[in-house]
Amino acid sequence: MVGCLACTPKAGSSQQARHDGITLFTQYMSHERIGAIVYQGADPADDPQWRASGARTRAEYGRWCRHACGMACLQMVLDHRDGHAPPLLELTRGCRAYGGYIETDDGQIKGLYYAPFAEFVRAEHGLHATVHPHLAAADLPGLLASGYLVMASVHKEIRRPERPAPGRGGHLVLLTGHEFGLLHLRNPSGHTPDARQASLPIDTFATFFGGRGIALRTY
Repeated sequence: MVGCLACTPKAGSSQQARHDGITLFTQYMSHERIGAIVYQGADPADDPQWRASGARTRAEYGRWCRHACGMACLQMVLDHRDGHAPPLLELTRGCRAYGGYIETDDGQIKGLYYAPFAEFVRAEHGLHATVHPHLAAADLPGLLASGYLVMASVHKEIRRPERPAPGRGGHLVLLTGHEFGLLHLRNPSGHTPDARQASLPIDTFATFFGGRGIALRTY
């Protein structure tokens, strides 16, 4: 976060606050395969870069990466602070130990659960984390101006914002700033460069926004 003014207290404003130099991390290791995975039914386990995730096996990667949008957001926050971040599946396993993900008896994966996740990042990574179960889109610029990065729950189709939102919530993106009515975000499952690093009007974002999220601060 060297040189990032938004990471210092009271550096932002009601009109503009943007975290600079945030490296993109995605929940799928090969960016060029994301479109085929999310729209064509391709198996993520076929990713030749799966080992970069920190998975022990190809099967572990294929099973968990679909649920790891929050861990990719966490990677971006930690890399922004430290200049590096643990692998995706290493973070996932750590979060599971705190109850951030739960496997049901029939093999389903539930989560990310916000409260255990917040406990995990406080205890293991020294982040200031605040869970916001009820959050309006209009509240987001204020959090960003206060030095937070925000993991926001949105519908996954925010990757195609030119289309009407089919729902709200269920997928996590990282909000990195706002400028004059636009929200800047990194999307861990964006299928194109523009989808992975987007800037949307707040009113457009609100149609995909689930009204909840986690605010993370690095100081």
